[in-house]
Amino acid sequence: MSRYNKVSKELLDELLALLGKHNMTVDPEKLDTFKTDEETNPIYFHTPEVVVFPESTEQVAGVMKLANKYKVPVTPRGGGSSLACGAIPVYNGIVLCLEKMNKVLEVNADALYMIAEAGTITTEVQAAAKAAGLYYAGDPSSKASSEIGGNISTNAGGSRVVKYGTTRDQVYWLEIVTPTGEITRVGKRLQKNTTGYALEKLICGCEGTLGIVTKVCLKLRPIAPFHFDLVGIFKNVNDALAVPNQLQKAGVQPTAIEFLNTEAIQSAERFLGLELPYSKEDGNYIIVTVDSYDQDDLDNRVATADEICQNNHAAETLVADERIWNARYCNGEAARNDSRVFLAEDIVVPIDKIPDLVAKLPEIKEKYGITTNVVAHIGDGNIHVNAMKMDMPLEKWNEIIPQYHDTLYTFVYSLGGCLSGEHGIGLRKIAEMKKFTDPVELGMMEAIKKALDPNLILNPSKIFDFGN
Repeated sequence: MSRYNKVSKELLDELLALLGKHNMTVDPEKLDTFKTDEETNPIYFHTPEVVVFPESTEQVAGVMKLANKYKVPVTPRGGGSSLACGAIPVYNGIVLCLEKMNKVLEVNADALYMIAEAGTITTEVQAAAKAAGLYYAGDPSSKASSEIGGNISTNAGGSRVVKYGTTRDQVYWLEIVTPTGEITRVGKRLQKNTTGYALEKLICGCEGTLGIVTKVCLKLRPIAPFHFDLVGIFKNVNDALAVPNQLQKAGVQPTAIEFLNTEAIQSAERFLGLELPYSKEDGNYIIVTVDSYDQDDLDNRVATADEICQNNHAAETLVADERIWNARYCNGEAARNDSRVFLAEDIVVPIDKIPDLVAKLPEIKEKYGITTNVVAHIGDGNIHVNAMKMDMPLEKWNEIIPQYHDTLYTFVYSLGGCLSGEHGIGLRKIAEMKKFTDPVELGMMEAIKKALDPNLILNPSKIFDFGN
């Protein structure tokens, strides 16, 4: 017997009364646009039966109460920028889209915080902070399309994690709707708090399985007035990979340390339609960002970073201008430009193990005949391996990818690493999550899910699969 019911006329009538006709759709053409997120492989596509667009936390709560009443699954959706099939409605049902809850409600420049609705685009959060002379440190590559609620859902990272931490570290409190339709606030605007469990930390990274974030209080910071971006270009990848640890040990304290290998540089070059330094000469980039409140301090740290690059046989060090950063930020679009179907891995390993992983990747690539390139938040060990289908038949691709994953993840875990640094598990990596996670640890996570979502209706078949 199925755990879930189909969307009935009775449920649609109650949703209509709750939301109004303008905040829901059952139009087949519109529903079809919600069958996937950033995923382009049709084996993962599932079409919802209804999409709803609530305008308030109370409406979100009402939808969840109706979903529990009728035993219909709900898939929350932000900007649809998930790279792990996180917003795909596996069991059809309801897609709950937060795009209409998109306001910045308050920016307090004196107390250094912002309150925003979950559907606010990340760049709009950044812009609102900047307009107040402040700085929001979260900076995922998807910032132009991702929503702040989605950043929270996956505990998004980005280039500034090495200094400021992930999205989880930018949050004071969250307003959420629980899987059963209750409204609560978790966390407080405090610098320290050990009053019970840190539920706001748990919600960050739960991928929408434990609650729907509707409002968030974010930490803001003063803008450092002095800034410099340096790119070291290395023909030997091992010379490049030695730089991050040496920067940290020398006390440079960079805001970002990013990496692109030769293939990633060439892919960006094709996508952007411009020529990048050393793209034809086996170049590998290490991009280092340094911020400071003092010009002399900035100059000293940049000089140290430059010296470290030179001592590691950099072919050249340059100012990392807009071309270089565009090459880094466009890696997903560039990979899709090369291959409509591709996998954006976001494996993470201890920083000192990065050279071991990068040395292993060509062997794995050769074994399975997959075209890859590598970009990385190398300062925190988060490695993006873009695997591209290219001219391989889709049937063969679908057949070999589980084997490719098994080989790649087995090696990653042997280094003390994990499946995901920022994209999440979603639907895509459920089998690997089960295989590579300690069963006691996995059991604890599943117990939390079952306790908070007794009907298992909120974003089902994400992280775990309890079946239908």
